Amino acid sequence: MPQVGAPRVRRAGRHAYFAGMLAAMLFCWQAPSAWAAYTLPELMETAMQHNPALGIAAAQRDVAEAAVTTASTYSNPQVEATMGPSRYLTPGGQGDRRNWSVGLSQSLDFPKVREARIEAAEIETRIADAGVELIRIELRSRVKNAFYDVIQRKAVLRMVEGDRNLLQQIRERVKLRVEVGEAPKYELIKADTEALAAERDYQTALVRVNEGKAYLRGLLGSTIPLEYDVEGELPLTYGLPSLDKLREQVAQSPQLSQLRAGIDTAEAKLRLEERLRHPGLTLKAGVEEDPDLRQIRLGVALPLPLWDKRQGPIAAAAAQIRQSQATLSDRALGLQRDMEAAYQRYVIAQQQLAAFENGLLSQAESVLRVAEAAYRYGERGILEYMDAQRTFRAVRKDYLAAKFDYVSSMLEIERLLGTELLEVKP
Repeated sequence: MPQVGAPRVRRAGRHAYFAGMLAAMLFCWQAPSAWAAYTLPELMETAMQHNPALGIAAAQRDVAEAAVTTASTYSNPQVEATMGPSRYLTPGGQGDRRNWSVGLSQSLDFPKVREARIEAAEIETRIADAGVELIRIELRSRVKNAFYDVIQRKAVLRMVEGDRNLLQQIRERVKLRVEVGEAPKYELIKADTEALAAERDYQTALVRVNEGKAYLRGLLGSTIPLEYDVEGELPLTYGLPSLDKLREQVAQSPQLSQLRAGIDTAEAKLRLEERLRHPGLTLKAGVEEDPDLRQIRLGVALPLPLWDKRQGPIAAAAAQIRQSQATLSDRALGLQRDMEAAYQRYVIAQQQLAAFENGLLSQAESVLRVAEAAYRYGERGILEYMDAQRTFRAVRKDYLAAKFDYVSSMLEIERLLGTELLEVKP
């Protein structure tokens, strides 16, 4: 008895087949070989030259250098001039003659105050330098991670594309067997379902590749074209030092160096605030002339710390030191914790890679071959064969994910320590 759903299944399978062929043609028409292909060193150089974050950090360093110039500059002198008529109140005075005066004053900081102000400004430049270095480290890590992420997604795309093509071939063979009466029609339904799932996985993988490339381009600025490709491979030949050696390197992290410079800045500001209780003096000189007298005056003015002894600014500067020290301790513990967690992820990924390469991949492939042979000889049905195919695909996807986790965990440790663990070779 003919089944009512059979023509619909054939049409659905035919539509899926033509849709897959059309997608493959479109992908080949936009073949990455026709696009400009970039290596990791080229992308790193582009990012270091055109990323806006580095421009912001460089501008902040210029601001810090300008602050040093400001702290080293003497204040401008002040000139004061007055004049007006003179009228004597006693008889016999001349009267109605004008008098005038000219005065010059120059404020001078005491040497210790000036040294403390310049020292605080110079330490700020160290913080700005550390900020530039941190931006470089962060950018370098993000570009590497995004680049290897695209490489991994392209590997997944190639894998699912091969699976899609293979399942389409299997579907055609199953369709032929169903048409000649060698297999029941539910096998064609199962093959259609698997082919549609493979097409969905392929389209998803293609979108994920484009998504990863768009994110990578966002780190590089607009200097590379919208359509581009990357070439390279995951650096699986690299490894990490022991955990004890990595712990020793935490103390040299640029993040901690910046925080130590912050403590030095807070201490310099405390010294400055203490010395500003006696900031300096003002030298004064002037000439004053009235109708019958010309006077030349020299003087000095000193502020008296009677009411304002700068107790508030000094207390605030001391609190800033304690805050900076606590921040350094907290960040050191955080770096140690994050580094050890990333190292554990690295060990797990390393063990997973060893498990895949020492048996899981070959076992899954052997099971697939046995299931395929059994299906061809009629010893097993299409369901067992499809299950074996699905298991093999899952194992390969997990293997690719483990490879990326291995590299990603090393990149995280590299970012935390601020060192070059995965060398970028030109």
